[in-house]
Amino acid sequence: MRNGFALYPGLDNTLTENLTLLEHAAACGLQRVFTSLQIPETDTTALKSELGTLLAAARDHHLEVISDVSPATLRLLDIRDFSLSAFRMLGITTLRLDYGFGLQEIVDLSHNRQGMRIQLNASTVTGDILSALVGMKANFHQIDALHNFYPRPGTGVSEELLVHKNLMLHKLGVRVGAFVPTQAGRRRSPLGDGLPTLEEHRSVPVDLAARHLVALGCDTVFLSDALPGENELHALGELRDDCIVLSAKCLTQDPLQQALLSQVYTSREDEARDAIRAQESRPHLKKMGRSITPENTASRPRGAITLDNNGYGRYMGELQILRTDLPADPRTNVVAQIDPEEMFLLKYVAPGRKFSFRLHN
Repeated sequence: MRNGFALYPGLDNTLTENLTLLEHAAACGLQRVFTSLQIPETDTTALKSELGTLLAAARDHHLEVISDVSPATLRLLDIRDFSLSAFRMLGITTLRLDYGFGLQEIVDLSHNRQGMRIQLNASTVTGDILSALVGMKANFHQIDALHNFYPRPGTGVSEELLVHKNLMLHKLGVRVGAFVPTQAGRRRSPLGDGLPTLEEHRSVPVDLAARHLVALGCDTVFLSDALPGENELHALGELRDDCIVLSAKCLTQDPLQQALLSQVYTSREDEARDAIRAQESRPHLKKMGRSITPENTASRPRGAITLDNNGYGRYMGELQILRTDLPADPRTNVVAQIDPEEMFLLKYVAPGRKFSFRLHN
Protein backbone atom coordinates (compact mmCIF):
# COMPACT_ATOMS: atom_id res chain seq x y z
CA MET A 1 0.00 0.00 0.00
CA ARG A 2 1.60 3.26 -1.16
CA ASN A 3 0.57 5.76 1.52
CA GLY A 4 1.75 9.34 1.74
CA PHE A 5 1.95 12.71 3.43
CA ALA A 6 1.78 16.37 2.41
CA LEU A 7 4.37 19.13 2.08
CA TYR A 8 3.51 22.82 1.85
CA PRO A 9 6.67 24.82 1.15
CA GLY A 10 6.35 28.48 2.05
CA LEU A 11 3.42 28.00 4.41
CA ASP A 12 3.55 26.74 8.03
CA ASN A 13 6.86 24.89 8.35
CA THR A 14 10.44 25.99 8.00
CA LEU A 15 12.58 24.35 5.35
CA THR A 16 14.35 22.36 8.08
CA GLU A 17 11.03 21.12 9.46
CA ASN A 18 9.88 20.05 6.01
CA LEU A 19 13.15 18.23 5.29
CA THR A 20 12.91 16.45 8.65
CA LEU A 21 9.28 15.52 7.95
CA LEU A 22 10.26 14.12 4.57
CA GLU A 23 13.08 12.06 6.08
CA HIS A 24 10.91 10.70 8.92
CA ALA A 25 8.03 9.87 6.57
CA ALA A 26 10.31 7.95 4.22
CA ALA A 27 11.83 6.08 7.18
CA CYS A 28 8.30 5.06 8.25
CA GLY A 29 7.69 3.51 4.84
CA LEU A 30 5.59 6.24 3.23
CA GLN A 31 6.16 6.34 -0.51
CA ARG A 32 4.18 9.29 -1.83
CA VAL A 33 4.16 13.01 -1.12
CA PHE A 34 1.40 15.42 -2.08
CA THR A 35 2.00 19.12 -2.52
CA SER A 36 -0.32 21.92 -3.49
CA LEU A 37 1.32 24.82 -5.30
CA GLN A 38 -1.74 27.06 -5.42
CA ILE A 39 -2.59 27.95 -1.81
CA PRO A 40 -3.30 31.71 -1.61
CA GLU A 41 -1.64 32.13 1.81
CA THR A 42 1.68 30.70 0.62
CA ASP A 43 4.79 32.88 0.84
CA THR A 44 5.71 32.55 -2.83
CA THR A 45 9.26 33.80 -2.31
CA ALA A 46 9.91 31.10 0.28
CA LEU A 47 8.21 28.48 -1.86
CA LYS A 48 10.38 29.23 -4.87
CA SER A 49 13.56 29.15 -2.80
CA GLU A 50 12.67 25.90 -0.97
CA LEU A 51 10.87 23.83 -3.61
CA GLY A 52 13.96 22.64 -5.46
CA THR A 53 15.64 21.47 -2.25
CA LEU A 54 12.53 19.58 -1.12
CA LEU A 55 11.97 17.93 -4.48
CA ALA A 56 15.62 16.85 -4.62
CA ALA A 57 15.28 15.31 -1.14
CA ALA A 58 12.10 13.53 -2.23
CA ARG A 59 13.94 12.13 -5.24
CA ASP A 60 16.80 10.92 -2.99
CA HIS A 61 14.24 9.00 -0.92
CA HIS A 62 12.55 7.57 -4.05
CA LEU A 63 9.23 9.24 -3.28
CA GLU A 64 6.50 9.77 -5.83
CA VAL A 65 5.72 13.50 -5.88
CA ILE A 66 2.12 14.51 -6.64
CA SER A 67 1.27 18.12 -7.36
CA ASP A 68 -1.94 19.96 -8.08
CA VAL A 69 -1.70 21.63 -11.47
CA SER A 70 -3.68 24.65 -12.62
CA PRO A 71 -2.94 27.90 -14.48
CA ALA A 72 -2.01 29.41 -11.09
CA THR A 73 0.67 26.73 -10.68
CA LEU A 74 2.24 27.64 -14.01
CA ARG A 75 2.44 31.30 -13.02
CA LEU A 76 3.86 30.48 -9.62
CA LEU A 77 6.63 28.30 -11.07
CA ASP A 78 7.33 30.73 -13.92
CA ILE A 79 6.44 28.08 -16.51
CA ARG A 80 5.30 29.88 -19.65
CA ASP A 81 3.57 26.98 -21.38
CA PHE A 82 2.21 23.74 -19.97
CA SER A 83 4.90 21.10 -20.44
CA LEU A 84 5.31 17.68 -18.90
CA SER A 85 9.06 17.99 -19.32
CA ALA A 86 9.13 21.12 -17.17
CA PHE A 87 7.38 19.34 -14.30
CA ARG A 88 9.49 16.23 -14.74
CA MET A 89 12.68 18.28 -14.54
CA LEU A 90 11.46 19.79 -11.26
CA GLY A 91 11.03 16.30 -9.82
CA ILE A 92 7.23 16.11 -9.95
CA THR A 93 6.17 12.63 -11.09
CA THR A 94 2.35 12.78 -10.91
CA LEU A 95 0.10 15.64 -11.97
CA ARG A 96 -3.24 16.02 -10.21
CA LEU A 97 -5.34 17.83 -12.75
CA ASP A 98 -7.39 20.58 -11.18
CA TYR A 99 -9.89 22.85 -12.91
CA GLY A 100 -9.07 24.05 -16.40
CA PHE A 101 -8.30 20.77 -18.19
CA GLY A 102 -10.61 19.44 -20.89
CA LEU A 103 -11.34 15.80 -21.59
CA GLN A 104 -9.13 15.67 -24.67
CA GLU A 105 -6.22 17.14 -22.72
CA ILE A 106 -6.66 14.48 -20.03
CA VAL A 107 -6.74 11.73 -22.66
CA ASP A 108 -3.64 13.08 -24.40
CA LEU A 109 -1.75 13.41 -21.11
CA SER A 110 -2.66 9.84 -20.14
CA HIS A 111 -0.78 8.62 -23.21
CA ASN A 112 2.45 10.47 -22.44
CA ARG A 113 5.70 8.54 -22.86
CA GLN A 114 7.64 10.32 -20.15
CA GLY A 115 6.43 8.13 -17.32
CA MET A 116 4.28 10.87 -15.81
CA ARG A 117 1.15 9.68 -14.04
CA ILE A 118 -2.11 11.61 -14.24
CA GLN A 119 -4.40 11.96 -11.26
CA LEU A 120 -8.10 12.73 -11.34
CA ASN A 121 -10.03 14.54 -8.63
CA ALA A 122 -11.96 11.62 -7.14
CA SER A 123 -14.37 13.87 -5.23
CA THR A 124 -15.65 15.73 -8.28
CA VAL A 125 -15.36 13.13 -11.06
CA THR A 126 -18.69 11.98 -12.49
CA GLY A 127 -19.95 8.95 -14.33
CA ASP A 128 -20.34 11.04 -17.48
CA ILE A 129 -16.71 12.16 -17.32
CA LEU A 130 -15.46 8.60 -16.86
CA SER A 131 -17.68 7.29 -19.68
CA ALA A 132 -16.32 9.99 -21.96
CA LEU A 133 -12.72 9.11 -21.05
CA VAL A 134 -13.42 5.45 -21.82
CA GLY A 135 -14.95 6.37 -25.17
CA MET A 136 -11.99 8.59 -26.02
CA LYS A 137 -9.55 5.74 -25.25
CA ALA A 138 -7.84 7.26 -22.21
CA ASN A 139 -4.92 5.18 -20.92
CA PHE A 140 -6.17 4.17 -17.48
CA HIS A 141 -2.90 2.37 -16.76
CA GLN A 142 -1.39 5.81 -16.16
CA ILE A 143 -4.32 7.29 -14.24
CA ASP A 144 -5.20 7.19 -10.57
CA ALA A 145 -7.41 9.40 -8.43
CA LEU A 146 -7.26 11.35 -5.18
CA HIS A 147 -10.12 12.85 -3.20
CA ASN A 148 -10.12 16.47 -2.02
CA PHE A 149 -9.52 17.55 1.54
CA TYR A 150 -11.71 20.17 3.21
CA PRO A 151 -10.24 22.87 5.51
CA ARG A 152 -13.56 24.38 6.64
CA PRO A 153 -15.51 22.40 9.26
CA GLY A 154 -18.77 21.03 7.92
CA THR A 155 -17.63 20.81 4.29
CA GLY A 156 -16.01 17.34 4.21
CA VAL A 157 -17.75 14.72 2.10
CA SER A 158 -20.03 11.96 3.34
CA GLU A 159 -19.16 8.29 3.50
CA GLU A 160 -21.86 7.59 0.90
CA LEU A 161 -20.31 9.96 -1.64
CA LEU A 162 -16.80 8.62 -1.09
CA VAL A 163 -17.91 5.00 -1.56
CA HIS A 164 -19.93 5.90 -4.67
CA LYS A 165 -16.94 7.62 -6.29
CA ASN A 166 -14.56 4.81 -5.29
CA LEU A 167 -16.82 2.18 -6.85
CA MET A 168 -17.05 4.11 -10.14
CA LEU A 169 -13.28 4.46 -10.34
CA HIS A 170 -12.51 0.90 -9.27
CA LYS A 171 -14.68 -0.44 -12.11
CA LEU A 172 -12.09 1.06 -14.46
CA GLY A 173 -9.15 -0.23 -12.45
CA VAL A 174 -8.34 3.23 -11.09
CA ARG A 175 -6.80 3.25 -7.61
CA VAL A 176 -8.14 5.91 -5.25
CA GLY A 177 -6.63 7.87 -2.37
CA ALA A 178 -8.03 10.10 0.38
CA PHE A 179 -6.80 12.30 3.24
CA VAL A 180 -6.85 12.16 7.04
CA PRO A 181 -5.95 15.09 9.33
CA THR A 182 -3.43 15.11 12.16
CA GLN A 183 -4.64 15.00 15.75
CA ALA A 184 -1.19 15.16 17.36
CA GLY A 185 0.76 17.59 15.20
CA ARG A 186 0.56 20.99 13.52
CA ARG A 187 -2.55 21.62 11.46
CA ARG A 188 -2.25 23.57 8.26
CA SER A 189 -3.16 27.24 8.13
CA PRO A 190 -5.08 29.40 7.60
CA LEU A 191 -7.92 27.73 9.54
CA GLY A 192 -6.09 25.06 11.50
CA ASP A 193 -9.19 22.85 11.66
CA GLY A 194 -7.69 19.82 9.95
CA LEU A 195 -7.84 18.68 6.34
CA PRO A 196 -10.00 15.54 6.14
CA THR A 197 -11.70 14.05 3.13
CA LEU A 198 -14.54 12.64 5.26
CA GLU A 199 -16.09 15.21 7.58
CA GLU A 200 -16.48 12.59 10.31
CA HIS A 201 -12.69 12.19 10.46
CA ARG A 202 -11.99 15.78 11.53
CA SER A 203 -11.42 14.73 15.16
CA VAL A 204 -10.76 10.99 14.76
CA PRO A 205 -7.29 9.51 15.50
CA VAL A 206 -5.21 9.01 12.35
CA ASP A 207 -4.83 5.26 12.84
CA LEU A 208 -8.59 4.66 13.11
CA ALA A 209 -9.51 7.13 10.35
CA ALA A 210 -7.00 5.53 7.99
CA ARG A 211 -8.28 2.01 8.69
CA HIS A 212 -11.81 3.29 8.09
CA LEU A 213 -10.77 4.59 4.66
CA VAL A 214 -9.28 1.19 3.83
CA ALA A 215 -12.56 -0.46 4.86
CA LEU A 216 -14.34 1.93 2.48
CA GLY A 217 -12.18 0.84 -0.44
CA CYS A 218 -9.45 3.49 -0.52
CA ASP A 219 -6.16 2.22 -1.91
CA THR A 220 -3.96 5.03 -0.56
CA VAL A 221 -4.18 7.24 2.53
CA PHE A 222 -2.41 10.58 2.91
CA LEU A 223 -1.71 12.62 6.04
CA SER A 224 -2.88 16.02 4.92
CA ASP A 225 -1.74 18.51 7.54
CA ALA A 226 1.44 20.56 7.87
CA LEU A 227 3.39 18.59 10.47
CA PRO A 228 1.89 15.27 11.64
CA GLY A 229 3.11 13.44 14.72
CA GLU A 230 5.75 10.73 14.58
CA ASN A 231 3.29 8.06 15.76
CA GLU A 232 0.86 9.11 13.03
CA LEU A 233 3.53 8.63 10.36
CA HIS A 234 4.26 5.17 11.79
CA ALA A 235 0.56 4.27 11.76
CA LEU A 236 0.27 5.09 8.07
CA GLY A 237 3.50 3.26 7.30
CA GLU A 238 2.05 0.08 8.84
CA LEU A 239 -1.36 0.40 7.16
CA ARG A 240 -2.47 -2.50 4.97
CA ASP A 241 -4.91 -2.39 2.09
CA ASP A 242 -5.64 -6.11 1.92
CA CYS A 243 -7.63 -6.46 5.14
CA ILE A 244 -9.66 -4.63 7.77
CA VAL A 245 -7.63 -4.39 10.99
CA LEU A 246 -9.64 -4.38 14.22
CA SER A 247 -8.24 -3.37 17.61
CA ALA A 248 -9.31 -5.74 20.38
CA LYS A 249 -8.59 -6.53 24.02
CA CYS A 250 -7.06 -10.00 24.38
CA LEU A 251 -8.80 -12.12 27.05
CA THR A 252 -6.67 -15.27 26.89
CA GLN A 253 -3.15 -16.11 27.96
CA ASP A 254 -3.13 -19.38 26.06
CA PRO A 255 -0.33 -19.31 23.40
CA LEU A 256 -2.33 -21.55 21.05
CA GLN A 257 -5.37 -19.29 21.03
CA GLN A 258 -3.17 -16.18 20.79
CA ALA A 259 -1.46 -17.73 17.76
CA LEU A 260 -4.84 -18.23 16.10
CA LEU A 261 -5.75 -14.60 16.85
CA SER A 262 -2.57 -13.41 15.10
CA GLN A 263 -3.60 -14.73 11.67
CA VAL A 264 -5.23 -12.92 8.74
CA TYR A 265 -8.67 -14.34 7.97
CA THR A 266 -11.33 -14.15 5.27
CA SER A 267 -15.01 -13.66 6.06
CA ARG A 268 -16.94 -16.65 4.71
CA GLU A 269 -19.05 -16.12 1.62
CA ASP A 270 -22.04 -17.83 3.24
CA GLU A 271 -22.53 -15.02 5.71
CA ALA A 272 -24.11 -15.98 9.03
CA ARG A 273 -26.88 -13.93 10.59
CA ASP A 274 -25.28 -13.63 14.03
CA ALA A 275 -21.52 -13.66 13.41
CA ILE A 276 -18.62 -13.07 11.08
CA ARG A 277 -17.10 -16.52 10.49
CA ALA A 278 -13.43 -16.96 9.62
CA GLN A 279 -12.86 -19.19 6.61
CA GLU A 280 -9.37 -20.39 7.56
CA SER A 281 -9.33 -20.82 11.36
CA ARG A 282 -10.25 -24.51 11.54
CA PRO A 283 -7.71 -25.52 8.86
CA HIS A 284 -5.07 -23.44 10.72
CA LEU A 285 -5.74 -25.36 13.93
CA LYS A 286 -5.72 -28.69 12.11
CA LYS A 287 -2.23 -27.92 10.76
CA MET A 288 -1.06 -27.14 14.29
CA GLY A 289 -2.26 -30.56 15.46
CA ARG A 290 -3.42 -29.12 18.78
CA SER A 291 -6.62 -29.10 20.81
CA ILE A 292 -8.42 -26.10 22.34
CA THR A 293 -9.58 -26.70 25.89
CA PRO A 294 -12.54 -24.85 27.44
CA GLU A 295 -11.64 -21.43 28.87
CA ASN A 296 -13.72 -18.32 29.62
CA THR A 297 -16.91 -19.83 28.23
CA ALA A 298 -18.82 -16.71 29.26
CA SER A 299 -21.69 -14.86 27.62
CA ARG A 300 -20.86 -13.52 24.17
CA PRO A 301 -21.65 -9.82 23.70
CA ARG A 302 -21.60 -8.09 20.34
CA GLY A 303 -17.97 -7.65 19.27
CA ALA A 304 -16.75 -10.72 21.17
CA ILE A 305 -14.15 -12.80 19.33
CA THR A 306 -14.66 -16.49 20.02
CA LEU A 307 -12.96 -19.82 19.34
CA ASP A 308 -14.85 -23.10 19.53
CA ASN A 309 -13.16 -25.54 21.92
CA ASN A 310 -12.94 -29.33 21.83
CA GLY A 311 -16.52 -29.60 23.02
CA TYR A 312 -17.66 -28.67 19.50
CA GLY A 313 -15.99 -31.69 17.88
CA ARG A 314 -15.12 -31.04 14.25
CA TYR A 315 -16.04 -27.35 14.64
CA MET A 316 -13.15 -26.91 17.09
CA GLY A 317 -11.05 -23.90 16.05
CA GLU A 318 -13.89 -21.98 14.43
CA LEU A 319 -13.24 -18.26 14.95
CA GLN A 320 -16.15 -15.84 15.01
CA ILE A 321 -16.82 -12.17 15.69
CA LEU A 322 -20.27 -11.73 17.19
CA ARG A 323 -22.65 -9.32 15.44
CA THR A 324 -25.22 -9.63 18.22
CA ASP A 325 -25.38 -10.64 21.88
CA LEU A 326 -25.51 -14.40 22.43
CA PRO A 327 -25.64 -16.46 25.65
CA ALA A 328 -22.75 -18.45 27.05
CA ASP A 329 -21.94 -21.81 25.46
CA PRO A 330 -19.57 -24.22 27.25
CA ARG A 331 -18.23 -25.26 23.83
CA THR A 332 -17.14 -21.71 22.89
CA ASN A 333 -14.27 -19.68 24.39
CA VAL A 334 -14.47 -15.87 24.50
CA VAL A 335 -10.87 -14.95 23.64
CA ALA A 336 -11.00 -11.21 22.84
CA GLN A 337 -13.33 -8.22 22.60
CA ILE A 338 -13.39 -5.55 19.86
CA ASP A 339 -12.74 -2.05 21.27
CA PRO A 340 -15.99 -0.07 21.66
CA GLU A 341 -14.87 2.79 19.40
CA GLU A 342 -14.10 0.30 16.59
CA MET A 343 -17.37 -1.64 16.64
CA PHE A 344 -18.60 0.36 13.64
CA LEU A 345 -15.91 -1.31 11.48
CA LEU A 346 -17.68 -4.67 11.78
CA LYS A 347 -20.26 -3.66 9.18
CA TYR A 348 -17.51 -3.46 6.55
CA VAL A 349 -16.33 -7.06 7.08
CA ALA A 350 -18.48 -8.29 4.23
CA PRO A 351 -18.28 -11.81 2.74
CA GLY A 352 -14.91 -12.28 1.09
CA ARG A 353 -13.22 -9.39 2.96
CA LYS A 354 -10.01 -10.12 4.82
CA PHE A 355 -9.67 -9.10 8.46
CA SER A 356 -7.15 -9.32 11.27
CA PHE A 357 -6.73 -8.15 14.84
CA ARG A 358 -4.45 -5.72 16.64
CA LEU A 359 -4.45 -7.09 20.19
CA HIS A 360 -3.73 -5.30 23.45
CA ASN A 361 -4.11 -6.17 27.15
